[in-house]
Amino acid sequence: MIMKSFNWQAIIFDFDGVVVESGKIKTQAFAELYRPYGEDIVARVVQFHNQNGGMSRYRKFRHFQEHYLNKPSLTEEEEKKLDIRFSELVVEAVIAAEAVPGAVELIRQQAARIPLFVASGTPESELKVIVERRGLTPYFTEVRGAPALKKTLIAEILSAHALEPESVLMIGDAMADLEGAQANGTAFLGRVHPNDPNPFPEQIAIIPDLRGLVV
Repeated sequence: MIMKSFNWQAIIFDFDGVVVESGKIKTQAFAELYRPYGEDIVARVVQFHNQNGGMSRYRKFRHFQEHYLNKPSLTEEEEKKLDIRFSELVVEAVIAAEAVPGAVELIRQQAARIPLFVASGTPESELKVIVERRGLTPYFTEVRGAPALKKTLIAEILSAHALEPESVLMIGDAMADLEGAQANGTAFLGRVHPNDPNPFPEQIAIIPDLRGLVV
C-alpha cells in the first residue's frame, strides 16, 4: 500500500472529491447558473465542468461566456455576480456534505506526523471557510485555492516549506491534479468514486476512497 511503503515528507490533498463528496454539488450549481440559457447550454456546461475537474470556476465562467454564449468577455462586475451566486449555491451544501470515506481518519492520523496541505480549485477565501466549518483547519499546515493554478499552488507549497517533490504525495480526483503533480515532480494517487469513470491514464494508481490509506 502506498502509505505503508513510503515515508512521505508531506501530503497535498485536493478538496472536492478527495476530502469531501462534493463533486455533484458543484455540477448542480453550474447547471443552475446557466439554466436561463436553455438545456442545450446546461448540457455543454455540465460536460465541460465534468471534463475539467480542478479548474477554477473563474476560468470556466470565462470559457462559457466566450465559447458557449458567444458574448463579449465577462466584465469584472459580471464575474463577481456569477461568483457570489455560485458561492450561495454551494458553500453550505459542501459544508454539510459527507466526507470521502477514510478522509478524516487519514488526515487526523497523518497530521500528527507530517505537514498536510490543501491545493484546490475552489477560491481560497471560500475554501478556508469550508475547511474551518468542517473542523479541519487545525490539521492543515496551509490551505490554498484559486485563483492560482493547481501547478502553481503545489510549487508554492513545496518552495515555502522546503519540501522535496519526490517525497511528497498529491492525492487528487482530476487531471488538473495529476498535471499539477507531474509539473512539480511529486508522487500522485488518484481518487475515483466507484460510480464515476476513471479520468486518469491506465498507469496511474487509483483508489475508490481513502480508507485503505489509513494505517
